[in-house]
Amino acid sequence: MPSAKAGIIPRLTHSSGFSRVSGAPLNKTSNVVRPSACPGLLRIVQALDGGICRIKLAGGELGADQAEAVAEAAERFAQGTIEATNRSNLQIRGIGERHQALIEHLLQAGLGPRDAAGDDVRNVMLSPTAGIDPQQVVDTRPLAAQVIHSLETEPRFHALSAKFAVQLHGGERLAMLEHHHDLWLSAFERDGQCWWAFGLAGCPGSDPAVGAVPFDQGHALVVAVLDRFLELARPEHTRMRDLLADAFFAGRGLSRPPRSHRILVADTSMPATTAKAGKIAAPVGAGSAREEAATDTTQAFLSTLGLPVCPAPLGRPLATFKLGIQPQRQAGLSFICTLAPLGRLTPAMLRGAAQLAREHGNGTLRMTPWQGLLLPDLRDPEPVLQALTQLGFITGPQQPLAAMIACTGASGCAKGLADTKADAVRLAALLPARAPLSVHLSGCPRSCAAAHVAPATLLASSAGHYDLYLRDAERPGFGTLLARHLSLDAAAALLRDRSRSDTHD
Repeated sequence: MPSAKAGIIPRLTHSSGFSRVSGAPLNKTSNVVRPSACPGLLRIVQALDGGICRIKLAGGELGADQAEAVAEAAERFAQGTIEATNRSNLQIRGIGERHQALIEHLLQAGLGPRDAAGDDVRNVMLSPTAGIDPQQVVDTRPLAAQVIHSLETEPRFHALSAKFAVQLHGGERLAMLEHHHDLWLSAFERDGQCWWAFGLAGCPGSDPAVGAVPFDQGHALVVAVLDRFLELARPEHTRMRDLLADAFFAGRGLSRPPRSHRILVADTSMPATTAKAGKIAAPVGAGSAREEAATDTTQAFLSTLGLPVCPAPLGRPLATFKLGIQPQRQAGLSFICTLAPLGRLTPAMLRGAAQLAREHGNGTLRMTPWQGLLLPDLRDPEPVLQALTQLGFITGPQQPLAAMIACTGASGCAKGLADTKADAVRLAALLPARAPLSVHLSGCPRSCAAAHVAPATLLASSAGHYDLYLRDAERPGFGTLLARHLSLDAAAALLRDRSRSDTHD
């Protein structure tokens, strides 16, 4: 979201069957509208190829009937383009004049929020294997349901930015731990007890936790952090990182007193103490003073919670991504993890997956943060895998597009300088199967298709030409610039050389 957008954003209200929010009615239809570039279910955002409707899914899950409703909506009210997002949601592109009919169709399928004003802020990401992962410490779905309910129904939380997000990691092996979140919780065990480690403005895969609370205090922790953010945030503070980076909140100049919001720590042999904060990532070139200030701001924020926290574990959770059939923690059951080619599904693909879930699974589908789909609770997965492959899903690493990410590009976005999706198909044909280097093609610097930096990024410079970057933890943005204005053939040659040098994602 542009920096001009506020972290606390005013809304205008449309009349609807939802509970009302104060404001001037704009028309007779159902919506809550606010100045935001982010599409939602109730706010269609215009793009070059038509309107975009983003459907936020609780825990990334939807029922087979709901999946069929999305497929029907894409066919009836749009151009038939469905996208899997990198936050485990779905969106429909190419929506025309019948956008209100599309919204009503999706609401009737039960895909809307409890309160219209809560649509934008129900941003809670889980592992797609929550509750079924053999290595999980806890099932995060009950806590996710509590958090989503609070976000949707508590009016004060409706002031959060549409990009403000929470991640809950239950220790699952299949998990995306590289997406940055404003608040993240990661489960761990200590002395036979389950705890939540947590961090601010980062991700559990690379950033240290700043503290830990007992398992039963997870929801209270989330509420306390969100409340305090809203109390301290200025209009320009869209995200937690904006607040922590603000000079006024450097640990010494805090002028507003903390509210009396406390979480009681359960009896344990470990005393409740204020955890030592880890460092928030600073831009390359920042000196130790900047790093120390970042640490100070995190400590200062925690101190204002009035929240007794315990020391966080030193280690970081591990996670992997794997396609195909994998065993569940429930004996005799498996799940299948797939990718949608370049993040796109046709109505036939989604409808076919829904039918497979109904006939072979538990009637639900789970979207993944790798822009794919997972079918759980399968007793005989082999025929399901074959059917998903026939439908057009990527089910194994040997398929050409398995290592490709691409945004909408010039065919659907006015900011795109190249037709990234078409170019990705061409590029994939020029690279070896099972290439170790995954590639992200981005039509502009906004990097909409990837929430984290890919091992290799091709940033469009003009139609059919790209600048090639390689990920470098010591450099900001996409990493190290390797070459400029490459044709696809030239880019493929350089990427093949990098693959032979054994560069891994």
